[in-house]
Amino acid sequence: MTGAGTAIVVRQKASHRILVAIGFPALGAAAGLLLKALADWAASWPWVPWEGLVELIHKAPEPTATVVSLLVGALAGGVIVFLAEYGYTTVTIEEDRITTSRGDVRQSVPRTAVRAVFADRGRLVILGERGEELAVEHKSEGADLPSVAQLAKGFRAHGYPWLADGDPYRDAYRRWVEEMPGLPAGGNALLKARAEALRKKEEKEVAELRRELTKLGVVVHDTGGRQWWRRVGQPDHP
Repeated sequence: MTGAGTAIVVRQKASHRILVAIGFPALGAAAGLLLKALADWAASWPWVPWEGLVELIHKAPEPTATVVSLLVGALAGGVIVFLAEYGYTTVTIEEDRITTSRGDVRQSVPRTAVRAVFADRGRLVILGERGEELAVEHKSEGADLPSVAQLAKGFRAHGYPWLADGDPYRDAYRRWVEEMPGLPAGGNALLKARAEALRKKEEKEVAELRRELTKLGVVVHDTGGRQWWRRVGQPDHP
């Protein structure tokens, strides 16, 4: 966590990022060497899948084969590091607004609209006055959040209402099944489309459909691939 003027910037700890930056290229290089050794071993088999590729690796001259194996493995590890950096969430906390960014996606919420902030079930959530979710960041494939302790410290430093006990609406959620009652018109259709997007792991479509549900006054979150929902304006005790 760093400060810039009156702003507090919370991001993944430097120790974690350094470990990832060093560890994955090293693991990739080791995997490259292992692949070379496996190719040399498999070349002695009477039959092996991808025989042409195995022979190409086995017959490559040394030390070129070993050096290339190391470089390719390290490069693959470097790609993972790049994707990890792209997926880290950065939270900028200012006196007058909260901004979250991950990759090329940014969300900005003015302080006047914020009722409360909490972290729960791997999500960072900013609640509005009616209990609507103004912004949500969550852990997912290729994405990571700063620690809860980092976030709590940053929000409290600027006097935002941080809910240490997590989601005040957790008991208001219902598991969605097709054509269930209680949803506004169009809600079931959006949740059905979103369930399909979740199944296909279409992250952008999932996020867009969540925003469409928000317009209908429906808050949704996912647990174990299943959708849970509530209506905005249900009673709570934050």
